[in-house]
Amino acid sequence: MAATGNVRTDGSLISRLDQGLFKLEEILNLLAGLVILAVMFIAVGNIVGRYFGYPVPGYVDYMEQAVPMVAILGIAYCQRLGGHIRMDIVVGTLKGRALWFAEFLGVLMMLIVTLMLTYGSWDHAERAIMLGDSTVDINLPTWPTKILFPIMFGVLSVRLLVHVIAYAKAMANETDEPVAVPLIEDVAEQTKREAETVSGLEGENLK
Repeated sequence: MAATGNVRTDGSLISRLDQGLFKLEEILNLLAGLVILAVMFIAVGNIVGRYFGYPVPGYVDYMEQAVPMVAILGIAYCQRLGGHIRMDIVVGTLKGRALWFAEFLGVLMMLIVTLMLTYGSWDHAERAIMLGDSTVDINLPTWPTKILFPIMFGVLSVRLLVHVIAYAKAMANETDEPVAVPLIEDVAEQTKREAETVSGLEGENLK
């Protein structure tokens, strides 16, 4: 059994689905990084331009559309790695089936809420398209940013569904380290994994 960060992988169907989805999530997370890079260039250009009396037209409009993109594009990627803020005070004390049952219930509730958000955000994006909603300054269309939300909530829903199935499988098999889900790590394990990532030695043992 191999590991990608704190997620175990093997040759099972659920693990292959996890790894295939993770490739898409990595691309979307990369796009978020590119948006941040673009925001940085626009911000620098605006600062320099203001010094010479030529600020970037519609700077605020661009920022209003870019910031939500940064926030939403990496949401499924973060869920896959277990990066979202969570409270492990109680769950961290559980073991075996009790732990996987608690995780199963938590992720199932997240899936239900995410499906509701997908529907609501799609309705909001559709309304923006129909009404021709745009920003105040340079009339930048808002629908490209708004339609990203139902798309990304949809990707997150698929990720959560994979986790639900994986936790159900873990309960059935009574395994200690299920595949396709982020495993709870203590501070020492998190620090070691972050050091491996930064050093470029991810997956290798550091002395």
